[in-house]
Amino acid sequence: MTTATPAGTAKTSALLSPSPTSVPRPDAPAAPPVRRVPLAVSGLLAAALTAYVWSAHGAKPGVLLLLGLGLGVALFHSRFGFTSAWRQLVAVGNGTGLRAHALLLGTTATLFALLIGTGTGLFGSVPAPSAGPLGLGLLIGSFVFAVGMQLGGACASGTLFAVGSGQTSIVLTLGGFIAGATLAAWQFDLWKDLPALDPVVMADHIGWFGSWAVTILVLAAIALVSRRVQARRNPPPIDAVPSARSAAARILRGSWPLAVGALALAVLGAGVLAVSGGAWGITSAFSLWGAELVRALGGHPESWSWWQQPGNKEMLAGPVLTDKTSLTDIGIMIGAAVAAALGGTWTLHRGVPLRTATAAVLGGVLMGIGARLAGGCNIGAYLAGIASGSLHGWIWGAFALLGTWAGLKLRPLFGLGNPKPGDGVC
Repeated sequence: MTTATPAGTAKTSALLSPSPTSVPRPDAPAAPPVRRVPLAVSGLLAAALTAYVWSAHGAKPGVLLLLGLGLGVALFHSRFGFTSAWRQLVAVGNGTGLRAHALLLGTTATLFALLIGTGTGLFGSVPAPSAGPLGLGLLIGSFVFAVGMQLGGACASGTLFAVGSGQTSIVLTLGGFIAGATLAAWQFDLWKDLPALDPVVMADHIGWFGSWAVTILVLAAIALVSRRVQARRNPPPIDAVPSARSAAARILRGSWPLAVGALALAVLGAGVLAVSGGAWGITSAFSLWGAELVRALGGHPESWSWWQQPGNKEMLAGPVLTDKTSLTDIGIMIGAAVAAALGGTWTLHRGVPLRTATAAVLGGVLMGIGARLAGGCNIGAYLAGIASGSLHGWIWGAFALLGTWAGLKLRPLFGLGNPKPGDGVC
């Protein structure tokens, strides 16, 4: 006798099942052998730098570096990105990456609400929300940043883990990123007075539970809409990356499911908040590194208005290896190198075509400028803002989607392809 499946069970099963794609996702190729020399070099570098930071500057910077190392491992093993996820969504309607973002945002928002709402911090830190002004700089900056993402081939976090894994073209993106962030800091007086409204943090109006509940409901709605869009457009699946075969081996050698990466990143990002009192960010370090380079060449960045602002002045005056963002950024690159070597995929790519190199540098410059105008990147503004219940995070994401559409229009000018409905993978 056949038993009918209850309607509620069928709906739940359909909701949890993978969204349809035009063809099945290809099987992941086997992971290549461990790259022993890159693993030894990156592992020794991680251990030596951690020991130095811990002994020279104390436990708090040492823990931040360790958190950065963990972020690099998680980013690489899950290939957790923002650039490709938005490109796949806008180009062909595959919302798999966007739904992974929703899981990351929702989990981070939950942990942020617990930490900030209860004032729970480590090393004497008091966790604070990440909030930004609502103005023209936010709109222009997030749009420009997203255009740069699509030209440069990576977002802020993606740039760091790609550089760590040896992707030569992304080294050019990082160089452009630092140059753009430094240029924007140097010309701070040109854009600091753009019209803006004060930050809006939902917890100030409806409390941390209310802020968390609204955030989760909106993220759930976005996930549901993206599934409907994907079901209607029936896009190509996301390509599979090399992976270890056994579940135990995949922990160390990858690849991790996007959901696992999202959860790991949320926990590690909450760790950064608890240890430092501020949310995980990326791009303020690029302005600092650029300023240090200018100073090494005989310039005086301390005279720039940007570095005379409260907080920025102290950042420039202190050692780079005590700066929270520099520590986590460096950790991400080294952690990604360790993960890539374990996964057997670490390599230096040679012979970058001129048009690709041009797009990489230009994209990096645009991201550096955009991040400064918008008050952050896909991590410091989008992730940290939404997780903090700040309206600027949502606005950043909306205008970044518009910038993604514009960036896709520009990519073919540099010989860069976009996903198409008839592709086997996207």
